[in-house]
Amino acid sequence: MYKILIADDHPLFREAIHNVISDGFPGSSIMETADLDSALALTLEHDDLDLILLDLNMPGMHGLNGLMQLRNEAPTIPVVIVSAEQDKQVVLQAITYGAVGFITKSSPRAQMTEAIAQILDGNVYLPPDIIRSQGNTSRRSHPENPGISAELLNALTRKQLLVLERMTKGESNKQIAYSLDIAETTVKAHVSAILRKLNVHNRVQAILSAGDIDFAAYLRR
Repeated sequence: MYKILIADDHPLFREAIHNVISDGFPGSSIMETADLDSALALTLEHDDLDLILLDLNMPGMHGLNGLMQLRNEAPTIPVVIVSAEQDKQVVLQAITYGAVGFITKSSPRAQMTEAIAQILDGNVYLPPDIIRSQGNTSRRSHPENPGISAELLNALTRKQLLVLERMTKGESNKQIAYSLDIAETTVKAHVSAILRKLNVHNRVQAILSAGDIDFAAYLRR
């Protein structure tokens, strides 16, 4: 049983996500609100929340500022953004600012359920279709993310390259473990080693830096 807050100003979507949670996680306690101020109040009142599903564009949010405010007020409660937004940079910024996942409102019901399950399981969820897109996050457009040097990439083992490639596709540790037929604990160890070798602080920085790498060229070596 989980305790979950849905914060969204569209009643029909609140009802839809309520049904997804009720069917996918029977017995869960679900609260609803339609603006940031109410979400903040409920969060302070219920510090035992397991998850907050937060709309990016509801009243009071002002984009990602609302996410940062909520994270400052309740840093221990996981927050996942649920939005119609499809921009890759916004998705990655949301994770950088403290969200543990990003679910698009156009996601099929089964994908939403799987995303919530991954997040409740302690994983970060990124929408694979958006993460795979080239978007506008390449190193050519964003010099502050200059990419990974050949020297650093050559420091990665073949298995670590395979893990990094799947990270850039938005796969969770569980999905990577299944795809590569290795234990999830092994994937976690590889991810930690990748972050250390690439000199980045988190998964999102690794994905941003590795966005336009030709993995096939390195895997042929």
